[in-house]
Amino acid sequence: MTSTPPRSGLQLRSIVKRSGELELSLVDVPVPAPAADEVVIRVEASPINPSDIGLLFGAADMSTAKASGSADRPVVTATVPEKLMRAMAGRLDESMAVGNEGAGVVVAAGPSPAAQALLGRTVAAIGGAMYSQYRCVKVEQCLPLPAGTTAAEGASCFVNPLTALGMVETMRREGHRALVHTAAASNLGQMLNRICIADGIALVNIVRRPDQAKLLRELGARHVCDASAPGFADELTEALATTGATLAFDAIGGGRLAGQILSCMEAAINRTAKEYSRYGSSVHKQVYIYGGLDMAPTEFVRNFGMAWGMGGWLLFPFLQKIGAAEAQKLRARVAAELKTTFASHYSKAISLAEALRLDTIAAYNKRATGEKFLIAPNQDAAAPTKN
Repeated sequence: MTSTPPRSGLQLRSIVKRSGELELSLVDVPVPAPAADEVVIRVEASPINPSDIGLLFGAADMSTAKASGSADRPVVTATVPEKLMRAMAGRLDESMAVGNEGAGVVVAAGPSPAAQALLGRTVAAIGGAMYSQYRCVKVEQCLPLPAGTTAAEGASCFVNPLTALGMVETMRREGHRALVHTAAASNLGQMLNRICIADGIALVNIVRRPDQAKLLRELGARHVCDASAPGFADELTEALATTGATLAFDAIGGGRLAGQILSCMEAAINRTAKEYSRYGSSVHKQVYIYGGLDMAPTEFVRNFGMAWGMGGWLLFPFLQKIGAAEAQKLRARVAAELKTTFASHYSKAISLAEALRLDTIAAYNKRATGEKFLIAPNQDAAAPTKN
């Protein structure tokens, strides 16, 4: 069933002003008529990913957040520390739409056969500005969802699934045989665990709490190391020696963990070294930082020889590197295993207005394991809870 979209719809916007103030608000934006190769989606579900939070809040100190406006049109402001304003230079005074991905029903389509084929279908889409009631995107940005799949089930089709698959594909292309992953109890980490089990790939999972380790073991993970445990370094070295993992993907970013992983990799490799080398092992060890759960500086002690690398990894440059045909193979696997390998779980679905309540912001900004939020742009806001 299709419907004619309205002339405008609400969209969540974020702006960092030159005055050093972040402002979040809901604005009415026109719903354009789709071009030949475009469709208009009535967005029903869009996840809050860490990358979305980065754009939403910028470098603002959210402990300074204040609310104004009305219940259905809230406005949130917060202070950006002066020392962090330089990092915001590229977006100053620019009102930015938020939301990398989402899903909903195609309610209008351009005249091309590919666009018309999606009319009335539930699709997932990527392309930004998905925290909107209606979103016009190109057909190539859409992934038709299998029959019987809800928008909520398909909302996280792109970022987490393709990131997890991209990690495995990077491992293969760079000649490694096993993986290490940090913040491994996350939705993404659970997906990666399921992929590695299915594909017979050894995976070393690093978590930050005992309950997270228990969760992963219950999900079939064989190698789980708790970074908060006193014997973490020894446990990690043992897992690395067992698996032969020389590639890690780090979601934490700041602090000492990335360096610890390289050090333990070197220690594991040296267990079978035939002779001493003052340059360390000749086996290349690589850590890719792909997240910033800890925004502190990355610290490491160079006790892992000379054959090592530490750098950044992002999904979209990776997809461009492998080309459209290979990227489509990854997308096809996601669609085929959407309710199994790539299933996502959410603690709460919230409206656009609820996404700008201070208590809700505090909840999803924690980015806690098991507390992933889903925005339902066309859902009415629930009444605030009274104490």
